[in-house]
Amino acid sequence: MPELSPAIQKLIRDYQDSCLKQQPEEGVITLRVDEITSKVASFYEKIRQIVDWKEEHLIRKTAIERALKRRLISELSGFGLTPDPEPKEIAESLILELIRGGHFPNDQIPQEKVGDVQKTLEKYIYILENNPLNGNSSPNLKEKINFYSWILEIAACEIEEILAPPLKENALIELMTSLMEERIVINPEGAISDEEKKIQIYIAVHRALFHLDSPIISYHLLEYWYPQWGSLSGYHLAEIAKNILSIRDAIEGHFSHPLSSEFLVICERHDTVYRILDDILGVFSEDPSVISKEISKLEALRGLIKRTYNKRLSTLKARLFRAAIYSTFSIFIASGFSLFVIEVPLARLFYGRFNLIAIIVDIAVPTLLMFFLVALIKPPPERNLSFLIAEIQKVVYQREERDIYEIKVRKKKRTIVGFFVTIMYILGFFLSLGATVGVFFLARIPLTSVFIDTLNVAVVIFAALVIRERAKEITVEEETGFRTFLIDTLSVPIAKLGQRIAETWKEYNVVSVFLTALVDMPLLTFIEFVDDWNSLLREKKAGMR
Repeated sequence: MPELSPAIQKLIRDYQDSCLKQQPEEGVITLRVDEITSKVASFYEKIRQIVDWKEEHLIRKTAIERALKRRLISELSGFGLTPDPEPKEIAESLILELIRGGHFPNDQIPQEKVGDVQKTLEKYIYILENNPLNGNSSPNLKEKINFYSWILEIAACEIEEILAPPLKENALIELMTSLMEERIVINPEGAISDEEKKIQIYIAVHRALFHLDSPIISYHLLEYWYPQWGSLSGYHLAEIAKNILSIRDAIEGHFSHPLSSEFLVICERHDTVYRILDDILGVFSEDPSVISKEISKLEALRGLIKRTYNKRLSTLKARLFRAAIYSTFSIFIASGFSLFVIEVPLARLFYGRFNLIAIIVDIAVPTLLMFFLVALIKPPPERNLSFLIAEIQKVVYQREERDIYEIKVRKKKRTIVGFFVTIMYILGFFLSLGATVGVFFLARIPLTSVFIDTLNVAVVIFAALVIRERAKEITVEEETGFRTFLIDTLSVPIAKLGQRIAETWKEYNVVSVFLTALVDMPLLTFIEFVDDWNSLLREKKAGMR
């Protein structure tokens, strides 16, 4: 029977500990909300999910971000915090709002978590009140708002982990990071420091394995640099607040490191192994004590790999379709908003009308394009499973030799080949752009709308490429072939434009701002009123018995 590797033994121990910590305690008072108001809030959250356009695993964090920004809106507007904000009141109302919205189960979160969230809010409010920007008599308003948004996004990550600790996920991130550190070699040696190499691997693992975004990675980097981050107080908290701008700049510097994409490519090529290991651990959630015994048997391990692989494969298409629906609907809403609020009035002003065919093409082209690009996604070939079994065995069992993944640090030189590659990239961009513009011109869409619609198509192509990358979550071999090369040549350049637009849309999402300002606050006030009213009725009714 082969011997388990030390890294896997540690992962198993961490997973067993996480299962023990996640077992519900008896006699604990839990937070509960009214089921009627929960249904209303949950329905509204589904609408927000479409408008805000976030991936499924980021939806809960996004809801916490939104709630924090709403509660500290005066600080974000540059006029200082609301008079004497009460972290305890904010903490409890925040958790109840998240339960109503369906982000956490009802009657499951212990009351004591309110105190933990309260301490976290006190820490971040202190940083907001004592950072260098607050000491500046004339700060740049945009810089101040961006900084406050950054702080509250990180606060949202910490609050989410307090309410739902990702113990298994963090253990898996630690395993993959440590193994990638051993296997990735920088050539020439010493081109970057060992510390920089570790941080770049850590960031790449977060992005490749669980598709985590910058705020979550930033929060984990803060925990890595400051092990006491969760319980900062006194002198340490004051020092952090004083230096928080330079800390933020250091984190952003790691994100933009010249070799970050090289580390990400290697981690994405091998993340399937760790993702399937995660699924295998989940098989033993009822009895984690037998994990070591079971996976020590070679045939048992192969059977578990096949079982979890086939299960993930069977759900992959459904998840991709759901992602396509959400992203397409988000674009559809944006298209409709721009069409009827901007494009139609402009067309009537300059051309006198906006015909029905133009309206149909305006909305249908982005939608059909999304489904066409998603339809091109193919499941991995049958040989993929054999490769996966071999790769997992290399990680699970003790071996003398190890695989090496090399990153070559080259000085960029201007060459004729590089010049022609750049020309081809630009040509691919203009071919895609020209084809898009041509379709809209053929449909006789007013010139005022062609520009907006073309940018809309760029965002759709970007979203479709992201979904296509997600489809590789169980693929071990790198996808090659002429079709892939052709699709990338025509889509990647315009998708980069779409990425920039999508990032700007998330920051200046007009529909999202509209919902937050005119719907969020009144609706949540009404829901809390109904919840309190229903609780009073239950009390009075109970007194009649």
